[in-house]
Amino acid sequence: MAKISLSITLVILLCGLTLASRTKMLPLSSTITALAPELSDGVCSSLVKTQGYACEEHLVTTKDGYVLNMQRILPRGKPGNSIPVVLQHGLFMDGVTWLLLPPSQSLAFLLADNGFDVWIANSRGTKYSHQHTSFSSNSSDYWNWSWDELVAYDLPATFEYVHDQTRQKLHYVGHSQGTLVALAAFSKDQQLDKLRSAALLCPIAYVGQMTSPVAKKAADNFIAESLYKLGVFEFSLKGGSVVKFLKDMCKSTSVDCTNLFTSFTGPNCCVNPLMMNTFLDHEPQPTATKNMIHLSQMIREGTISMFDYENQDENIRHYGQSTPPIYDMTRLPNELPLFVSYGGADALSDVKDVQLLLESLKDHDADKLVVQYRNDYAHADFVMGQNARQDVYEPLISFFKLQ
Repeated sequence: MAKISLSITLVILLCGLTLASRTKMLPLSSTITALAPELSDGVCSSLVKTQGYACEEHLVTTKDGYVLNMQRILPRGKPGNSIPVVLQHGLFMDGVTWLLLPPSQSLAFLLADNGFDVWIANSRGTKYSHQHTSFSSNSSDYWNWSWDELVAYDLPATFEYVHDQTRQKLHYVGHSQGTLVALAAFSKDQQLDKLRSAALLCPIAYVGQMTSPVAKKAADNFIAESLYKLGVFEFSLKGGSVVKFLKDMCKSTSVDCTNLFTSFTGPNCCVNPLMMNTFLDHEPQPTATKNMIHLSQMIREGTISMFDYENQDENIRHYGQSTPPIYDMTRLPNELPLFVSYGGADALSDVKDVQLLLESLKDHDADKLVVQYRNDYAHADFVMGQNARQDVYEPLISFFKLQ
């Protein structure tokens, strides 16, 4: 009981408890230019151009009013009709996920080096996608969403914008929640006309068997629901004092800061402890408390369905039925080229849950499905691992080139 209480206390202490009001902003211009003004601390200027790559900042507005920032890394020395690739980060992360490793090891830069037109997405609520055409980011209305809205609005806006800009079908790479959003959309036949193939790193569809003690205990003890009832609509792990404490601790030669990940992600084999300060400079990013409630429902119930309002009348009002509709993984098109990579040490995308997803894909065309298993990899290794280039990224890029 003491261990459970400690875990719950840590979750609450790490949360920047943002009491969102219902204040609104004046509406932004309804017409937003494709190219966004470049900020001195923006991703392009601070992380991409400094490495010698051409980069553009773009703004994309969703149909429900969220203004998303995307970065476009132009292919290096490969002009012409380069094929676009969209990179979508996971929970508590943003597009910087793909730039944390050195350029010679980063997936975003490796794709550009191989002639791909790279588009980095940043989900609503993260640092670079914090605007709305009507709502202030301090309002409860701004944070009234779960990953259902990422499926319904963010992903379509991103795909349509990149397709319109490039006039080409795209490849997609998702990590963690970025795979969940894609799988849900594809199961409903959405965006398939704009898609060449998809790579799913640490695929999340079923999470009922995850072994992460912090995530599991937070879900089982209804932490997100409790915070929501307290008026905490923004779920943030990045309080300034928390980050300073972690950075100071990481500077100690006696502390291996990769262990900070372990209780969330499982034991990562290949993350350099020296990366932790870089990671803490940019991550973690906030999400909606409602999104955490949705994910907690999935953990407790072992299902993949839309947000459950846990009230029959509310479910009927939103869905026309008393229970939330499911996302049926067996409806994924058998001919869709998929690259699936997962790890044996991953505590979030657990092997047993991934096997449930793969069982749903049992009738998939054999020549359209590549499954890669890394026994020693945990959740963060796929985006921060020193060996990810040769273990995951090079096979992934070869897969894209075959499509």
